[in-house]
Amino acid sequence: MAKGMSLFNTLTRSVESLRPADDSRTLHIYSCGPTVYRYVHIGNLRTFLLSDLVVRAARYAGFDVYHVMNITDVGHLADEVFERGEDKILLAADSEGKSPAEIAHFYEAAFFEDIAAIGITKADLYPKASEHIPQMIQVIQKLLDRGHAYLSGGNVYFDVTTLPEYGKLSGNTLDALRAGHRGHSYDPNKRHPEDFLLWRKATPRRLVKFDSPWGEGFPGWHIECSAMSLHHLGERIDIHTGGQDLIFPHHEDEIAQTVGVTGKHVVKTWVHGAHLSMGGHKMAKSKFNDLRAVQICERGIDPLAFRYLCLTARYRKQLNFSWDALGAAARALTRLRDRFEEAASETSLNQESIDTCELSPMAVEYEARFTEAVWDDLDTPRALEIVHRMLEDANLDRSEKVSLALRWDRVLGIGLLHFAREKFQAAGEGHRQDITDSEIRSLISQRQAARERRDFQTADRIRNELESHGIQLTDTPKGTVWRTKKKL
Repeated sequence: MAKGMSLFNTLTRSVESLRPADDSRTLHIYSCGPTVYRYVHIGNLRTFLLSDLVVRAARYAGFDVYHVMNITDVGHLADEVFERGEDKILLAADSEGKSPAEIAHFYEAAFFEDIAAIGITKADLYPKASEHIPQMIQVIQKLLDRGHAYLSGGNVYFDVTTLPEYGKLSGNTLDALRAGHRGHSYDPNKRHPEDFLLWRKATPRRLVKFDSPWGEGFPGWHIECSAMSLHHLGERIDIHTGGQDLIFPHHEDEIAQTVGVTGKHVVKTWVHGAHLSMGGHKMAKSKFNDLRAVQICERGIDPLAFRYLCLTARYRKQLNFSWDALGAAARALTRLRDRFEEAASETSLNQESIDTCELSPMAVEYEARFTEAVWDDLDTPRALEIVHRMLEDANLDRSEKVSLALRWDRVLGIGLLHFAREKFQAAGEGHRQDITDSEIRSLISQRQAARERRDFQTADRIRNELESHGIQLTDTPKGTVWRTKKKL
């Protein structure tokens, strides 16, 4: 049996036991969220899935969790490494003929639809960068007051030489950075080529800009996470998650800012997920190999098969996506669901008795093995293997199989809980009322009209109504696609 949940800490380069920074049972978790200027692709979804697994596993381990994920809707330049180019959201607004606010809102809504498609639970809070400009200005002013930042050419820069440990997270050194990192983009306003922007002076054509003590401008990408995490979680963050591509410069610069303001390391454990590749290359829009979750649906494949595929690899290992691999994952998921449904169809277990079901010594051993796998730095491949083996074991009582599978699905999120809810609801209500295709299309039209007049409360109510009938919606550039959720 595992002694406790553990995760690989990028900062210390070791697997460490997970414990809150204080004596409470509450974990504060901060995750880097989407930049809402385009659709997220399934490579992005793998990173967001990591955050979901961390949260689910922590709750399974008995922790209370407060999870914050930011929404970047301002300040993210086209080339963040060399701090040049236009703001990505402004570029999207220009190309699509919409306002920056319309672009941000549209792709934020699409983000929530895509994470829902693969079973990612929502964070407790989604703060937006544009709504936290005062907090960013406050952090920048403190960095100026403490000698970690300077004003030059209307911009505010962080002076990395004021923190000798700069580069600890990524393994970079200032000497190595001087040899190349930001030196490729010479900025005469910088004291040192390695310094980075905290606040950038707005050009006359800049559409989105804010007042500040240093003139009209907009924040650097890195400052938003420091400001929002400190504002919403305080000077104690137990886990910070993100993709490996964020280690440098984003998270390295975030550490520098936060240490500069507080005088200490605020984040205890940094957790980073590996890339999703396709055709031997990291999935990215620039590589023309990016796919959306809706494209999986359009092929008639349950998007939870993609979640299952991700679970077949450790989160720190690069995973290669192919349609053949996704098909194999879909078949394996179907086999698992069939075994679960067979057990569930012949048991009287109800929702309330899942956690109180008395387990035999053999079932207790299975639970111990699953727990050990999950707590061992999220060993999801081993956890999936245990689920299959448990459901195939003829020596286990069916009610035990159902109880164990549903407990474990709180971590894995592969749809068993959904099937169980439908079964329990059917048992309590007799049957679920059907809805015709014409009624579905009518409701979708009403929802679209509500969205166009920005009545999002009505739009959400209609979506929830359709979901109560087992209808899942996905918004695409060509319109809203709907499908009937399969009974699992």
